[in-house]
Amino acid sequence: MNGVLAVFLFSLSFLLLNASSARADGDGGDGGIADAGAADAFAPAQVGGCVETLTGGGHKPVLKETFPARGLSGYAATLSVTVEHGKGETVLARGLDLQSASESAKLLKGAGFTLPHQDGGAAAVLATASADPAAPDRAKTTLELPLIMLPAEPGRHTLTLPPLPIAVSRASGEIATVCTSPHTIVVDDPIASTPDAKPVANPPPRPQREEWTALKRATLYAAVGIVAGALLAYLFWRYKNRPRPVPPPPPPRPAWDVAIEKLDEVRHAGLLEVGRFGEYFDRVNDVMRSYLGARYGFDGLESTTDETLAKLSQVQSPGLSYPDVVDFLRECDLVKFANVVPTPAECSRALDAGERIVRATTPQSFSGPPVPAAKSSTPEAGAS
Repeated sequence: MNGVLAVFLFSLSFLLLNASSARADGDGGDGGIADAGAADAFAPAQVGGCVETLTGGGHKPVLKETFPARGLSGYAATLSVTVEHGKGETVLARGLDLQSASESAKLLKGAGFTLPHQDGGAAAVLATASADPAAPDRAKTTLELPLIMLPAEPGRHTLTLPPLPIAVSRASGEIATVCTSPHTIVVDDPIASTPDAKPVANPPPRPQREEWTALKRATLYAAVGIVAGALLAYLFWRYKNRPRPVPPPPPPRPAWDVAIEKLDEVRHAGLLEVGRFGEYFDRVNDVMRSYLGARYGFDGLESTTDETLAKLSQVQSPGLSYPDVVDFLRECDLVKFANVVPTPAECSRALDAGERIVRATTPQSFSGPPVPAAKSSTPEAGAS
């Protein structure tokens, strides 16, 4: 509210600049309380050292004031002034520079009053002008001016607030000045009713703590970074340990490849050299039964010869010689169930017959080289 005080001091300065030229015979008793009428009926007047001026025509502003009757030394008492003025006029419009060494401030100080610092808690308040419902062409502005009472001596004193000028700016830019009434106030000491009053000790000092904003900001950023890092680490861990689809098993080897491989193992197992002809024949029989079951969709090892032949009789497969399969299986049954001991030559012929059946039933895209003629690598017939 430096502007409010500036305006007020401007009014006081205006008073001092024009006091030497003001006429002393003006009416100074009303203090601007009553409406003075038109400007042509109003002449400059002096009220207790405050010079009222009205220029540019128009009505004289009307003041309504209140000021407390009692107060305490060193405390503020508020002068409340309501200014009734024209609708286009502004109260304290030009501003006032209040300096402690100015004549205006000295005038108040000589009367025992001083203006508080406007940056404190007792700043002047200038209310916004409001329209007067009774007179649409009139407006009201309220000024709340705190004044600190500082008597020169201790004890009870009666101080008189001198008339203060209120400046009103016309629409034309000219300034009209009206004065407040003098007010009397009884001022007591704050400890006047306290027996044996003593000064109040100052409160103990409080440690001054500086807010370390850089550390707070760094801590916040670090916390956010830790949380974000932990979240990213967790998401990475979840990504690395996510369930992966099981790779499909390798496709099974073709039954004819497995059969040829196992028949070749029997050929080179050395069973004929040691005279294990029955075992040789049984292994060839098992390989062929397993192959026929896998090739044509049944369990060859668990099926009897009749069941195997019954299933094969329903198969329409190129290359499958049903009579050769019948002869092979019947011969194997004689060795297995009739306890017939095969000769090495019969063992070799059975293995060659099995290879021929496998080769004949192998699809063309998988067919291998033709089965060579059986070599006489077995012992002589009489070796059994």
